[in-house]
Amino acid sequence: MTHRPVLTHTRAELADALSRLPGTKALVMTMGALHSGHLQLVREARELADHVIVTIFVNPTQFAPGEDFDAYPRTLDADMDALETVGADLVWAPAPQDVYPTPATVTIDPGPIARVLEGKTRPTHFAGVALVCTKVVNLVRPDVALYGQKDAQQMAVLRTVFAQLDIPVRVHPVPIVRAEDGVALSSRNQYLSDDERIRARGLSRALRRGAESAEAGAKPAQIVAECRSVIEAEGGIDLDYIALVDAGTFEILAGTESVPVGEGAAAPTILSDGSREGRILIAAKVGTTRLIDNMEVPLRDACTPDGRLAERAGEKA
Repeated sequence: MTHRPVLTHTRAELADALSRLPGTKALVMTMGALHSGHLQLVREARELADHVIVTIFVNPTQFAPGEDFDAYPRTLDADMDALETVGADLVWAPAPQDVYPTPATVTIDPGPIARVLEGKTRPTHFAGVALVCTKVVNLVRPDVALYGQKDAQQMAVLRTVFAQLDIPVRVHPVPIVRAEDGVALSSRNQYLSDDERIRARGLSRALRRGAESAEAGAKPAQIVAECRSVIEAEGGIDLDYIALVDAGTFEILAGTESVPVGEGAAAPTILSDGSREGRILIAAKVGTTRLIDNMEVPLRDACTPDGRLAERAGEKA
């Protein structure tokens, strides 16, 4: 049986509501404008803990000037209706002054992982994400926090921050949820016109092409090149980057011109069949809307039996 979650706004309201939830807690952090992908996070959270806490907060510190902070959709009533259907127990929907009672003068530098790919295009983004997520985890004190794999780099950043700051929370990844046309669900998809939506399908098609190439044993640079060929053939897509990374360490193995390839110092993430676990990431603008997507791929010929890279992938695609 589902129930309407308790809605809180202030820190005091949140603390009081949390005190009434004995047992384990799972946290799902969102910026609202909820879609099926967010709701899947809540469903999985229900399997992992006694209670599910959802936050709805459009965080100003992760938006740079000129980005869509003011335009970002805010749909609290609809979000509460949606959360009622999946069994969330508590919602914290604070105002900025509730999250930041005093101006945010402290920053968190997540390190090199936050300065490439999304971090290069949006230099202040991950510092803002790390700050707000650290604050919310400290306030809620969950046993587990769930994050969608669509934001794969964000999840890697948060794993690093939480581990190095000794924040006792388990990070649980949830697979990407896609629409029937293959487009990864995102609150920003509503910015797309009908024609742009059709072109946006090219991102997932490019990723599938790359995955097929990886399955066939292609080298990292070849995998990126296959993805790029789909984007170029599609037209109407302004490519930012395509990158192939180690899914565990986020070491960059290959990428388009703007992507710095890693030095290979990190130990590769090896699957049980001896292949290396990779992830292709893509970012592009369709019209004025910036979209990101990614897909996990096995790099079947990338490693020798002892787990070392069989070939450095420093070529650009």
